[in-house]
Amino acid sequence: MKILYLLFAIVFLLFQAAPGSADPLFADTVACRSQRNFCMNGPCPPTFSVSGSCHGGLLNCCSK
Repeated sequence: MKILYLLFAIVFLLFQAAPGSADPLFADTVACRSQRNFCMNGPCPPTFSVSGSCHGGLLNCCSK
């Protein structure tokens, strides 16, 4: 039974993906994040303004 925990840990590490690696690289998303902005679904927070789009126009690029 103790080997089950070891096998679970090994399987978990083998199939672990880096955060964000599954996201397709859209040109507008790369441009937004390279300017230290972030992408958000819906309106930007009150102290931020929309400076473009992300993910092919589906999200807003929010900047300070």
